[in-house]
Amino acid sequence: MNTTVNFTFQFLKQKFFIFSQFLFDEHIKSKLIKDWRFFRENHAETDQKYPYDRADKFNKGIRKLGVSADGLSYLDRFRMLITEIGNAMGYIRMIRSGGLHCCSSAIRFIPDLDDIISFEECCRDESLPSETESSARTLDKVVESMVKNFSEGTEYFKMLVNVFAPEFRDQKHIHLKNFFMIIPPLTVNFVENSISCKEKMNKKNKQDALFTDDGFAMGVAYILKLLDQYNEFDSLHWFQSVLTRYKGDKEAARKQAARGSSDEKLSQTMSLTTKRLDTYQQEFNLLYYSLRSARIFFRADQTAEEEKDETKAKAEEGASDTGATQGATGATQGATAAAVPHQGCTQCCWKLDYLD
Repeated sequence: MNTTVNFTFQFLKQKFFIFSQFLFDEHIKSKLIKDWRFFRENHAETDQKYPYDRADKFNKGIRKLGVSADGLSYLDRFRMLITEIGNAMGYIRMIRSGGLHCCSSAIRFIPDLDDIISFEECCRDESLPSETESSARTLDKVVESMVKNFSEGTEYFKMLVNVFAPEFRDQKHIHLKNFFMIIPPLTVNFVENSISCKEKMNKKNKQDALFTDDGFAMGVAYILKLLDQYNEFDSLHWFQSVLTRYKGDKEAARKQAARGSSDEKLSQTMSLTTKRLDTYQQEFNLLYYSLRSARIFFRADQTAEEEKDETKAKAEEGASDTGATQGATGATQGATAAAVPHQGCTQCCWKLDYLD
C-alpha cells in the first residue's frame, strides 16, 4: 500500500506541473479573469447563475488556439489530464479497499477485538523457551497491526490532500485561484465527449470506442479541495443554470412542434431535437451526481479554515486529556511512594527516584 501511495504521489507531481502550466498560459488566464469579472458584475441579471452560453462559447472558442493531430483541443487535453488525476485517486481507493478486504478476511480468526491477550506475556508466565517467547512477540505485533489497520485505517485521500494543498494555496501560485471558473466549460466539453463516445459504442465500427468517465468527477473534486474552492464553484450555481437552459430549450421545441403539428417533417425534427436535449440533460445530471458523490471523499462540507479550527480543537482536547492522565498518574505514583517503606532497601529507593 505504501508503494502504491508513493508511486501515485510521483505521478500526481508530474500531472500537477502540467496542470499549473495550462492555467498559467496568458490566453487561458485572461479568459478566466474576464469571465469571473463578468459574473461578478452581472450576477443580478443572471439570477446568480453562470450563463450556459458563456461556457459553451469558451469550449468552442478554445479550438481557435489550435488542435492536435487527432483533433483534440487544449480543453480536451486538460479534461483528459484531470481525468488521469482522478483515476489515480480512484486507484488509491481501489487498492485501499482490497487491503481492507484482505485484512477483514484475516482478522475474523481473532475472537474479540476489544480484549486481545498478549501471547508474549503468556509465554513468559509459563516459562517457555526464549525462541517461543520471541515468536509470540512477533505474533503480538502482527495482531496489533491487523487490528489497527482494520479499526482505524489510513486516510490516504487526506494524506494526498495535505501534502499538496499548502503548495497549491501559496501566493506564488496565484494563477490557480480562478480554476473554478473553467469547470463550466470543462463540463460542457466532458458531456459532449461522453455522448460522442457512447454513440461510437453503438456503431458497428467500434474504433476508438473505449470509454470511462468516473475519473473526471473525482479529479475535479480533488483539485477543488486542494485549492479550497468548493464555495467559489458553488456560488456559480452552474448545474442549476444547465437545468434552466435545457428546460427552456425543451419548452421552446415543444411549442414549435405544436405550432407545426401538421408538418410531418417539422414534427420529426422537433422530436429528434427533444431527444437530443434529453440526452444532454441526462449526461449533465449523471455528472452532477458523480461530482457530489466524489466530494464526500474529500469532506467538501468544510473549508480550509474550518479544518484548521477542527484540527486545533482536537489537538487542544488531546493535550488536556494527556494532562489529566499525567496528573492522575502522578497522584498515584505519589501515593505509592508514600506507602512503600523503603528504609534500608536500595531496590525500592531506586524505584522511587525513577518515578519522581
